Amino acid sequence: MGNRLSKLYTRTGDDGTSGLSDGSRIPKDHARMQAMGSVDELNSVVGLMINKLSGTELATFFTAVQHDLFNIGGELSMPGHSFINAEKVSALEAQIDAFNAEVSPLKDFILPGGSEAASICHIARATARRAERDVVTLHQIEVVSETTRQYLNRLSDLLFVTARIINKNQGEPDILWKKELS
Repeated sequence: MGNRLSKLYTRTGDDGTSGLSDGSRIPKDHARMQAMGSVDELNSVVGLMINKLSGTELATFFTAVQHDLFNIGGELSMPGHSFINAEKVSALEAQIDAFNAEVSPLKDFILPGGSEAASICHIARATARRAERDVVTLHQIEVVSETTRQYLNRLSDLLFVTARIINKNQGEPDILWKKELS
């Protein structure tokens, strides 16, 4: 395989369009480009979180998630394709259940925070929610696979409970929302 990415700029986007994998061009503000950008941003935040978890099982697990997110980006750049299967969604659900069994049941809302890694995980969670919204917006005009939409939904849930696990592992308590301070 040759060097596909040897030239970083092409000037083809100077007209306000971006190329998709099938060679077609769409406006940079198209819902597809918005969804692709949000998934890319999510992948970047997950990468930052992994950096704070270096050498842990969580880092290894979320590196696999990064590959899934890259595949979702590829799927979004190839209309009509699907790379995320039901087993990927089930794997996230199993991890959510396993992590949730390790933390105390929630009786109150929690605020994003705690350790630095957990705080970054909460940013990833919020970014995952936005990516999901952007993919749903795209799905309203062009089909996006159901499993990809499910994956992003489950990933945000997983990131929520992961932030709690990170805080627990680092000896940081959850920060409870206090209605009386509102």
